[in-house]
Amino acid sequence: MTRTQWLICIIASIGFAFDIYELLMLPLIIKPALLALGGLVVGTPEYTQWARVLFFVPAIAGGVFGLLGGWLTDRLGRRRVLTWSILIYAFGACAAGFSTSLTQLLICRCFVFVGVCVEFVAAVAWLAEIFPEPRQREKVLGFTQAFSSFGGLLVAIIYGFCVKSAASLPAIHGAHEAWRYTLISGLIPAIPLIIIRPFLPESPSWQAKKDAGTLRRPSLAELFSPALLRTTLVTTALFACCYGIAFGAIQHLPQMVPGLADVKSAVASAQSAAKAQAAPGAPVSPKTLALAKSEIEQKTSASVQTWQEVGGLVGRVILAIAALYIVSRRALLRLFLIPSLIFIPGLFWWMSNNFATLEVLGLVKWAVFAGGLLLVAQFSFWGNYIPRVFPLHLRGTGESFAANIGGRVLGTSLAWIFFTYSASTPPNPGKMAATAAVIALVMGLLGFALTFLLPEPLPEEEGH
Repeated sequence: MTRTQWLICIIASIGFAFDIYELLMLPLIIKPALLALGGLVVGTPEYTQWARVLFFVPAIAGGVFGLLGGWLTDRLGRRRVLTWSILIYAFGACAAGFSTSLTQLLICRCFVFVGVCVEFVAAVAWLAEIFPEPRQREKVLGFTQAFSSFGGLLVAIIYGFCVKSAASLPAIHGAHEAWRYTLISGLIPAIPLIIIRPFLPESPSWQAKKDAGTLRRPSLAELFSPALLRTTLVTTALFACCYGIAFGAIQHLPQMVPGLADVKSAVASAQSAAKAQAAPGAPVSPKTLALAKSEIEQKTSASVQTWQEVGGLVGRVILAIAALYIVSRRALLRLFLIPSLIFIPGLFWWMSNNFATLEVLGLVKWAVFAGGLLLVAQFSFWGNYIPRVFPLHLRGTGESFAANIGGRVLGTSLAWIFFTYSASTPPNPGKMAATAAVIALVMGLLGFALTFLLPEPLPEEEGH
């Protein structure tokens, strides 16, 4: 590839990585953030309400404005929209770290979601048109999207670092809180973008049609024309199923693992050590015990998240390789969907019955590695599939409708259902896991049924 093509792949990879980086922050930081900004504790009605709002309202904003961003991608060009979307979510994430209220945090997260939802659409369309040769395009889309899982792995590592090093970092609003530093780290992708941006070209095929005056105006209504109706509806519904499993089940594991017997044992040991360090006869403050408990739980959650994202990275790489050899797109999707339909609900159902009695943290890490591999590979599938089923002048609009309305709005709404049906006082990890198992099973069955309706792309030489 040329130097310019390498630069394009680098920027796209950074964008994909920090898309997921920004989204997966919330499951890690939501408990300490709600406690710090609102004094809200897991299990209370107020906590449940705000947790649902923080998961769902930004997704709604991202879906609505992401749809607009997809239309702008077709109207104004891939490169311009990609650049602004990355800047929006990077500075939104940084601002979130300085929030002084839950409302401010919510607004900043809305900006983050808007930027992320637009960036994914613009980047996939851009890459698909920069690399028109089919086999090279499959490789580029597959391996650049693998960096999404690297972003998920990176956020778990950064969060763990912030938990350990918070005391040595500059105070924000008079405190050293790991969740704030984690949010601020979302500014990172803006730095290389500002440097490399002048060297990035527009999509050649989009630019050529625009210069020739033959670029058709994108239309949302055209997605529902007889020629595209089935493609639009099925891809949207399948996106919703994938995101439903992620946000209705997998992403809530960090809230469940504190209920494992060995994690509780580690918390008890940390609290005993805190008591032993106190002056003889002096009482240990509840705050000291709470901090010891919080540190163990946050480290454990970050560790589980890391295993999940390593699995996701492996899944994306396997998908990228499999896409080169499996012609049928239905078969490619089912390669990961059918095992996940069995494994992920089974994992959560097993966990729901073993929290109190077994020390299973090590086994859970391996299990979530496998679950991440099976599920996250399906997310990479869409980046390879969608550019082949929507025409150039509708590529951004069509992908945006499927990904943002299907995934970000409908799929992410399963987080609302999870919090609603798993809420209890005190928190019940077993109930959380059982709720996640039901959601994953229903979404998996629906997704499998929909694969029978998924249109196969036309042969490359006959396609758009």
